[in-house]
Amino acid sequence: MSAAMTRVLCAQLAPRVADPPYNRELSVAAVRGAAARGAEVIVLPELATSGYRLSSVTEATSAALRPSDPLLAEWGRAAPEAVVIGGFCELGDDGRLYNSAAVLDRGELVAVYRKTHLWDEERLLFTPGAEAPPVLDTAHGRIGVLICYDLEFPELTRRLALDGAELLAAPTNWPRVPRPERERAPEVIIAMAAARVNHLAIACCDRSGSERGTDWTEGTGIIGPDGWMRAEADAEGIACADLDLRASRDKRLTEHADLFADRRPELYGPVARD
Repeated sequence: MSAAMTRVLCAQLAPRVADPPYNRELSVAAVRGAAARGAEVIVLPELATSGYRLSSVTEATSAALRPSDPLLAEWGRAAPEAVVIGGFCELGDDGRLYNSAAVLDRGELVAVYRKTHLWDEERLLFTPGAEAPPVLDTAHGRIGVLICYDLEFPELTRRLALDGAELLAAPTNWPRVPRPERERAPEVIIAMAAARVNHLAIACCDRSGSERGTDWTEGTGIIGPDGWMRAEADAEGIACADLDLRASRDKRLTEHADLFADRRPELYGPVARD
């Protein structure tokens, strides 16, 4: 692999709802396996430590972790040279629950992002994050982080692009919805469009299986800054692609068209109004 390329791997898993010991073993093994494949950026699904269809605050609290939990350190030890981004059910110091993503860079926890846009019944369990998503300078590029439903708000993906992200990592849990035959899932189309309009590589790590009556899309994919899919989950749930993340820095589409230089911010004010 060229020194200019970064190996990005998404590990699509099927965690068990409210079964932390099983999910710990599953997620650590996935990170270790990704590192063995030479992955430099590893993305796990949303709520990989707890499962998604948590029935109550009590059940979610029983499966929640603090950022100091040894499991996150285990992710780092399983891939000590990589960046690992994984979703977890967080118990905050304020006693509230958050749908969060941890970012480890070469074994060190460098950020925890709390999902800012809660989907449907998530709001019955979780508190939305109050901080904008981060863009982090890591050993393997400038990486921005969103979680699932966040991707459907173009204001956020554009903000990360403007903040200089070279890769957007998105742990997701996409419930399967009806769609026409041979069509991609709508969430995948949204991610591809976000990559295209921001000229920004995006790695979405979905989950698999069924959980308490919910079937999952299994829509994991790694998208290049041109908006085209570079890798999708194989039979083992692995999507892996070598990307030149420097390409995300160049926003030119043609000699005379530039996605950022052509912006007209003075016209966009109403988009951000309450």
